[in-house]
Amino acid sequence: NIRYVGGMLTLYAFTGDELFKEKAVHIVDKLLPAFNTPTGIPYALVNMQTGSSKNFGWASGGSSILSEFGTLHMEFSYLSDITGDPIYREKVDKIRNFLAKLERPAKLYPNYLHPKTGKWGQQHTSVGALGDSFYEYLLKEWLRSGKRDTQAKEMFDEAAKDIEEKLVKVSPHGLTYIAEMKYNRLEHKMDHLACFAGGMYGLAAQEEKDSNSDRWMKIAEGITHTCHESYDRSDTKLGPEAFRFTDAMEAKAMKQNEKYYILRPETFESYFIMWRLTKDEKYRNWGWEAVQALENSCKVDGGYTGVRDVYQVGGMKDDVQQSFFLAESLKYLYLLFSDDSLI
Repeated sequence: NIRYVGGMLTLYAFTGDELFKEKAVHIVDKLLPAFNTPTGIPYALVNMQTGSSKNFGWASGGSSILSEFGTLHMEFSYLSDITGDPIYREKVDKIRNFLAKLERPAKLYPNYLHPKTGKWGQQHTSVGALGDSFYEYLLKEWLRSGKRDTQAKEMFDEAAKDIEEKLVKVSPHGLTYIAEMKYNRLEHKMDHLACFAGGMYGLAAQEEKDSNSDRWMKIAEGITHTCHESYDRSDTKLGPEAFRFTDAMEAKAMKQNEKYYILRPETFESYFIMWRLTKDEKYRNWGWEAVQALENSCKVDGGYTGVRDVYQVGGMKDDVQQSFFLAESLKYLYLLFSDDSLI
């Protein structure tokens, strides 16, 4: 949805070319059978020819994943806006309404929800992998709707305050981070994927202008600073996939399977948003550090590649240029150094 449907709809919004709208409709119509569940929570996988749908076997007993079914609303609602066909909005409204009625363990959204029973799966809450984009879509759909989607705002505010209360922590040396919750126990680990939250909290503070704004802007600045620290504390000046906070170390990966960097964009998104909101030159400086690090460690003859260990200069590369490197990483870095009037 994000990469194909979102890409087509963005092209349509910029150009007005009907071809892109038609292609988006074609793709989404092929996805609709995945929504045929007792709850309206869609399956993760759908056969585009037959319409048969299922979930990943590893996902908590056949559950759907919060960051997947929660990351449809902007595209589907916009598609209804430009086609006049209400079916797309109806599908995502049903998801939202179902979630709004569910009781949340410890006031947090678990990452897994079973589409048949409507019950939460494994009690794991993360603003990183498996949860991340659900939260930003609530805020961004409120903005995309011209601030008319009050349900999105209410659900975002509630979730953001509960994350602030339960998961936002400050390390002994003053680094703000977002921990994860597993069965009511905190894990003091933050995914690179969660680094978008700096920009999210900053954008919410700026656009809502309410009693939360001062606190949320401080959280935004703190998270973005911490994510920069995760880059700055590596030998390549690239950020690891996940970083931890213990008595002995802060903002560094501990496990080998957390030390890789695959050209992810989340930190750069926060640099860009925070630059636009504050005009603090440090965000451009941090972005330029990242550009140099990408050139030094990731550039190869055929494009750009991830690296297997950010703490090893000249180490092994993964020989993959992820699609989000062009779609997001370079986009945010380009916008970071562009005039506000560009877009």
